[in-house]
Amino acid sequence: MGNGEHMSDMMTVREVARLLHVHPNTLRRWSNNGRLKAYRITARGDRRFKREEIARFLAELSEVRDSVGSLR
Repeated sequence: MGNGEHMSDMMTVREVARLLHVHPNTLRRWSNNGRLKAYRITARGDRRFKREEIARFLAELSEVRDSVGSLR
């Protein structure tokens, strides 16, 4: 797999923040706290997130919301 193919499976902070409807700084904080795994790709420390891990995060979030809703 070439580097271009690998990077297409990754999302930027801005892309994930828009998808999750959160501020980019919230996403960075979640990454720092281990809530969401980020990969540092440059010497500057730019973060990238794997699409599959974002999908898993959304599925887990959905399960939590469903379980909270069933408690009402």
